[in-house]
Order: sequence, then C-alpha cells, then structure tokens
Amino acid sequence: MVRGSRWRRRPLVIGALIVLAAGLALGLYWFEPWKLWVDRTVEEALPSTSAAPSVSGTATPAPGPVTVAQGTLISHEHTTTGTVRLLRLADGSHVLRLEDLDTSNGPDLRVWLTDAPVKEGREGWHVFDDGEHISLGALKGNKGDQNYAVPPGVNPADYTSLSIWCDRFDVSFGAARLDRP
Repeated sequence: MVRGSRWRRRPLVIGALIVLAAGLALGLYWFEPWKLWVDRTVEEALPSTSAAPSVSGTATPAPGPVTVAQGTLISHEHTTTGTVRLLRLADGSHVLRLEDLDTSNGPDLRVWLTDAPVKEGREGWHVFDDGEHISLGALKGNKGDQNYAVPPGVNPADYTSLSIWCDRFDVSFGAARLDRP
C-alpha cells in the first residue's frame, strides 16, 4: 500500500515542478534581472545640421545648436545622474540630449517628455503618466551621452520635464525639470 500511494503522488510532484519552472521562466522574462549587472554606454556627438550654401556658392558653417531648456536629473526608483538639454538646431528641429547619464539598466526603459512636475522621492515615481507625455523612444543606453529627436509637430514648450520611464512597471527611474533661460 505504501508503494501505491507513492506512485499516486508522483504526478502531483511533477506537476508542481512544471508550474514552478514555468513561473521562474516567466519571472525571468518579465523582470530581466541580468540587466542590473549589464551596462550599455552610448557616446553620441552633439547634433548639428549640415553647412548651408551661401550666396557666393561656398558653404558656410551652420550655426551650432541652441539650448532652449536644461535640467539636472534626480533619482527616483533607481539612482540616476546626469544633465538634460533641449536643443534647437539651425533647421528649427529639436533634439533632447542626455549628457553624462548614469542610471541602472532595466526592462523597457523610455525617454519621455512630460508636463508633470518633478517631485523628489517616492511621491515622484509615478506622476509622469498622469498628464501629457510623449515618448522619444527607447533609452539607447544607461550610461553616456545620447540624442533623441523631438518629432516634427511637437511643441517642446508644452513639456516641462523629462523622465527615464520604465514602461513595463510604470515607474520613473529618474527625472529632470526643464528650465528655460
């Protein structure tokens, strides 16, 4: 009789192991914990536009980008440092530039322009998806200097802050208020 009950429990144990393995695989997929130990450094040059032809036919250098807003990143969910500059290029387009960025890597990180206020501490972690925001794309790397084009038709003056946003967990890794000179 002991031997029979042992055989009846075996499918339960196998089923529990399958459920545990599936849960572990799903957890690894969802949280991507290895990204906490993997850094991606991006070093992009300051954006510029090409030289414009002059009346005499020779090319004249295009004026450099003009900083129209800037800020310093503060930490939210993860320690985040660096500066942010919103640049207007000679052709009238805008680029958001992250300089000396240093944050944690994570799943599904995005660069958002928002109209939300930047708040210190935990109360600032979840405010950026409450109002207007526009994604400038996936974060290219968690370290370095990076450029993100502001889409045509978007008025940068409508946005007062930037967030490095984890779209998977709806939380800000770090943010900066964009101060205009």
